[in-house]
Parts: sequence; C-alpha cells; structure tokens
Amino acid sequence: MTVRARRLLKRSASRQCPVWQAMANLGSLVVLLLLRPASALSDWAEDDLVYQPEEGDSPSGSLWPLPKSLHISPELYWLSGRTFQIVHSPSSTAAVGCSLLDNAFRRYFYYIFGSNAASRRPQGPAASQGHTGELRHLQVTITASDPECNQHPSITSNEAYEISVTQPVATLKSENVWGALRGLETFSQLVYEDEYETILINKTEIVDAPRFAHRGILLDTSRHYLPLKVILETLDAMSFNKFNVFHWHIVDDPSFPYQSITFPELSAQGAFHPVTHIYTLADVKMVIEYARERGIRVVPEFDSPGHTQSWKGIKNLLTPCYSGAKTTGTFGPINPSLNTTYDFLNQFFKEVSLVFPDNYIHLGGDEVNFECWKSNPAVTQFMQKQGFGSDYRKLESFYIQNVLDIVTANMKGYMVWQEVFDNGAKIKPDTIVEVWMEKNMKAELSKVTLAGFTTILAAPWYLDYIAYGQDWQKYHQVEPLRFNGTAAQKKLVIGGEACLWGEFVDATNLASRLWPRASAVGERLWSSEETTDINDAYKRLTKHRCRMVRRGISAQPLYIGYCDHEYKG
Repeated sequence: MTVRARRLLKRSASRQCPVWQAMANLGSLVVLLLLRPASALSDWAEDDLVYQPEEGDSPSGSLWPLPKSLHISPELYWLSGRTFQIVHSPSSTAAVGCSLLDNAFRRYFYYIFGSNAASRRPQGPAASQGHTGELRHLQVTITASDPECNQHPSITSNEAYEISVTQPVATLKSENVWGALRGLETFSQLVYEDEYETILINKTEIVDAPRFAHRGILLDTSRHYLPLKVILETLDAMSFNKFNVFHWHIVDDPSFPYQSITFPELSAQGAFHPVTHIYTLADVKMVIEYARERGIRVVPEFDSPGHTQSWKGIKNLLTPCYSGAKTTGTFGPINPSLNTTYDFLNQFFKEVSLVFPDNYIHLGGDEVNFECWKSNPAVTQFMQKQGFGSDYRKLESFYIQNVLDIVTANMKGYMVWQEVFDNGAKIKPDTIVEVWMEKNMKAELSKVTLAGFTTILAAPWYLDYIAYGQDWQKYHQVEPLRFNGTAAQKKLVIGGEACLWGEFVDATNLASRLWPRASAVGERLWSSEETTDINDAYKRLTKHRCRMVRRGISAQPLYIGYCDHEYKG
C-alpha cells in the first residue's frame, strides 16, 4: 500500500464513522478516493504539500553551497571548448606535474563542455554582440611554498579560495590544492548555457571558505555490500557538494567485507561472500586515492566491542553467551576479559593504521548490549577481580580505554560515538566525540563541549529515515551551534555528518536516497549561519540537482518540474 493510502486510511479510521472504518479495514484506496468528501482530500493536500516553491531564478544562479562572499555582475562572457583552457598561472607554486590539479583541470573541463567540446562553437546573439567577450583562460594560482600536491587532506587543510571572472582571463587563487579543488567546483557552477546552447559566464567576484572543517558522509557497507563503482560515484557527488570526509562504516554485525592482510579469516568467514563481496587492499587504496584527488579524507570505522557479530573468524574473540550453566551457542560483544583479545586488536589496528593514511580512525563504541557479558561466568569473575562490581559500564570503559591506548600507540587519533563519553570512559583530550542521538541532542552538545572535547554532529542528519515530501528543508534548517554554551564551547563543534545506514539501501537506490537530501547538509556545513532562505535554496538546489544528474548522479527530484538537459537527447 502506498504512503498516501496509509495516510488516508489512518485519517478515515480516526473519524470513528462506521462507513469509513469498514472501508479502512478493507484497505481499498480506490473506493476511499471515490467516496471521501472533496474537502477531506483538500485537507490531505494541504497537510502533505507543506511547501509550495516560488518560481524564478536565484540571484546566486545555481551555486551550491552558497559562497561566503559573492558578487555577480550582468556583464557576460562566452566560452568555447576549442579555445578555453584551465592552466597553472606563471606565479603559482604548483605547475604541470602536480597530478592532483592536472587531473582536476581535465575533469572540470569535461564537466563544463562535455565530451564534444572541440565541436562546440558559440552561436546565436551572445556570440556576435559586441558587449560580450570571450573568456579564454582560468588561471589557477597556489600561493603556499608547499602546494601539498602529493599529500592527503587533513582536518586542518585550508579550503579557502578566491575567484575573479573577468575577460579574457579568470583567476582562481588559493593557498594550496585543497582550496583550488573547491574553487574549480564553484567555477564550473558559474557556467551555464543560454537558449542557443552558447556557454556563458557572468563577471563574478567570490571570496569563499567553509564554516566547518569536518563535513562528512557516512556510508554503511556492512548491511549491504556496495560495489566500488557506487563508492567512487558517491565521492564524485561529495565533491560536487563540497563534502570533505568519507566516514566509511566498513564493517558491522551483518558482514565483514574488509579483507585484512594480517587476518584474512575475518572476511573469509564474515563477508557475505569471501570473494565477490569484499574490499581488497587494492580496492581500499583505490578509494583512498580517488577521494584524495577530490580533497576528501577517508576515515574508516571499526566499531567495537558491540556490532561485532561478523568478527567470528577470530577464535575466542566474541563472548560466549550462557543460559544458567550452559552455553547457548550464541555470542555477544568482544570478550574484554581475555589478554588474547588485546593481542589481536593490537595487530589488527597496526594494520589499519598503515592501510588508512588519515590521522583518525573511528572506533565506534555505541549500543553495547551487556546481557551476554552478564551471563558469562568468566566475565563475571573478571569483573569481581577488577573491582567493577555489577557496573558493566566500567567493563565497557576498561575495554575502550585499552583500545584507545592501542590506537594511540599506532600514532592515530580517534573518533567515538557519544556513548563512550556518556559511560565515563577515560578518553584523551584530542578525542572527537560524534553526537548521534537526536533526543536531548542540544544538552549532549553542551555536556561534551563543556568537558573540552572536539565534537561533530550527526543526530539531525540520519538520511536513512525518509518521509514523504521535501525533507531536505529540515536538514537545511538545522543550526549546529544552537545549544547552551560559551563561544569557546561552540568552537569545539568542528562540523557534522549526513549518515546513510544500510538496512534498506544498496547499490540500486543509494544515489537517489542520498542526493540531493545530503546536499542540504553540505550547504549547512559550508555556508554561513545566515544562509536560511528556503525559497532561494530551492531555486538553487533544483538547478544543482539537475547538474548532478547531468554529471551521472541519479539524484531524486525535489518537486514537480524538469531539467533543461532532458530535451537535448
């Protein structure tokens, strides 16, 4: 039954009219629509169609996310795929051979002109009228002595840039390659076609930088295996929306697709299929490099001690559950009472630290069920020996603190879900705490930042929860710093993440479920706090969504309408 049918039946039943009740029980949407009064259908329409978009264009064109400072003039220039070039400026510290920028220049040239760039000539009035000139170059200048061409992005990477579009040469200036990547995306969004298919750009001045340093997308590859193609496509879409962190929730209870070099039995016994549904070392390196070239960090998450049912390939790692004096044949979280547990974790995280170059690993720590630990006599004995009494949060903290020490010894920082903080684990001052529980979210942000911990916010942006209508608006209207706290506390909130958990998401629907809903989160985390005009956002996002579709991302529509490129075959 459709969402509309369920809503109609629910409302009809609530009226307590026997006729409507009987029809609801029959579940017949057709009969219901025929007999329900017109006024009731009108009520339904008003309830579901909350937002009626305004027609017209935004003065900011199709820019997404909105830059910090923007001035667009009516003066117009045209571009030709035969003559236009994106080049390093003579004064840039980066030059030909900086492969990250060289590849980006080619990529954005293609986004602007498409595959038939050489055959496209300016035509129509814009090509002949004297008041418009040709824009022939975009010169990119990197100012820092080290442009960071061969480095990986980090939490401290500078993504600021400036764009000046004047004829015949536009300029893009940034401190390093990361700002240049963001500027190239913005420049490509300034370009548009008129009704004659002439490629145009307005005289423009932009000064831009992100509001928050951490702007992430979480993908879950355990509940459904996501092919590499889907992950790479998502990284492309992330770059279109200026996200800079791929939070790779790579393993969980359902499956263990990460193929460990040190412990291959983990994926051999834990993956959905030990050959087809795994990520090899080569696969992981491909994702990391593809992300790097788009200015995106890859932060892997290996959640424990809970969410580890797929870790069954390691003998004696999981806790045997008991019913009375007998084992049940089932297993609970990782067993924190054995030395062999920490020997394994030390070797495993040493490998992970070498494979993933980012400075951080996400260690999870959420939703640990204590029942199996409580049933196990060996764990109970260990609790008594440690003086934990019957407080299993202390046992969890004991485990977490050991894991944190292991990760620290491997020269990595770590991120954790909020339960690690809530349960009193002794975490180091540089720990990043991720707040994911929407209930009491503001109070949690206040508590975590008051304790001095860096924080990222995920709670209002769980995109696996879907609703009829334009739910992107509620994501766009979130204000991450709207909680009780000092200015110093609010500086500890370094960003947030849009999370797409995989219970009902696989390769067939990921892109349409994620985009453009995540785009709203992207603007909230990049643009200024004052960027709150929903009407203007709708106009820009509608065009941005069409641009993503044109670039190969199956983003769902915002509302009624069409994309211009649909009529060009």
